[in-house]
Amino acid sequence: MRQEIPGNRREGSRQPALTAALVLAGIVVLAVTRPRLAGTIGVIAAVILMIMLHELGHFVMAKRAGMKVTEFFLGFGPRVWSFRRGETEYGVKAIPAGGYVRIIGMSNVEEVDPADEERTYRSKPYRQRLAVAVAGSTMHFIIAAVLLFILYAAIGFPTARPVVDQIVKGSAAEQGDFQVGDRIVAIDGQAIKDWSDVPLLVRRSGGRSQLVFTVDRGGERIDIPVTPQLEDVNGQPVPRVGLAPAIDWDRKPVPSALFSAVKDLPPFMWQTVQALGGVFSPSGVENYTQLVTGKGGDESTRLLSPVGAARVAGQAVDNGWGAVLTFLFAINVFVGIFNMVPLLPLDGGHVAIATYEKIASTVKGRRVQVDVKKLMPITAAVLALLVVLGLSALYLDIVRPVSMP
Repeated sequence: MRQEIPGNRREGSRQPALTAALVLAGIVVLAVTRPRLAGTIGVIAAVILMIMLHELGHFVMAKRAGMKVTEFFLGFGPRVWSFRRGETEYGVKAIPAGGYVRIIGMSNVEEVDPADEERTYRSKPYRQRLAVAVAGSTMHFIIAAVLLFILYAAIGFPTARPVVDQIVKGSAAEQGDFQVGDRIVAIDGQAIKDWSDVPLLVRRSGGRSQLVFTVDRGGERIDIPVTPQLEDVNGQPVPRVGLAPAIDWDRKPVPSALFSAVKDLPPFMWQTVQALGGVFSPSGVENYTQLVTGKGGDESTRLLSPVGAARVAGQAVDNGWGAVLTFLFAINVFVGIFNMVPLLPLDGGHVAIATYEKIASTVKGRRVQVDVKKLMPITAAVLALLVVLGLSALYLDIVRPVSMP
């Protein structure tokens, strides 16, 4: 047993406080001298905090169930700093690309001290294992609901109206007879319900044909012919007219904002499920292959690496608090949904295993445990796919940086 020197202990106890003071001073200086960079770092720090809240969800539910938690870390790789409280080691590792909580006995292949067997994840009832597995994504959905509430109550949700608010200089629209305040009611006879119909119909034209915009100007209907111009967007020619819409920021009273946040979150979640399914569909895989090989592809469905996320975070800071909250909201919804994909090593894989064991045990009238060794090839394939997606997203974010819409 190593003997501890009292003097060293006092010095070590002062070290975290000194480090925190230096970090705080650096943040203050950065906020004064480089506010945009400080804002970007703040958004990235918020993302890291969300990751840790995800892990905190697992940690709290595991502790409540009486499971033994041995590690709670931010990041991966070599340890940078850690301390121990009771049976758990807390700390930071060199690569802040995630976090993890280590709960003993997560599968039947893990060797555990027999004295700790009753405190393993695998030994607990289904309801407790399920609660631990879904706790991380639940935290993301709670954070998303809070962010949506703040957005509705404090800032307002942006709604683009089909009303011309800006005409871009040198654009096709400037050559036409558009005026600020014109309300677009139709394009080539197709009625316009909201602003999203405008860029959709312009893109469908391919920039090869003239479009006729019908606008309402003071109660008078006017037809304005215009031919979209092709502009380079992330390496792809995209037809543009050069009109910007009027934006309404609809703030809600607190009770209404709370109700709307709870009501609107499920549809956003479902849209994310559909988008995620589209990425891994045959057409989605083909599109992603075209993006990586530089043969075209739809940029709107692209996955972002940490580099791309940091870039978009900086753009969000430039666009104001509404964009920042929207960005953080989207990240939480996506990560919460993605983690529930029913494959190991994702949380959804543990949910699927626990649920299968529960059903099989009920049907057979005895305890059934999944042999995780048989799932290793699938798990390895999932890990390989995640690595490929991560590296390809990093490549795209470097050679063809994406811009925040």
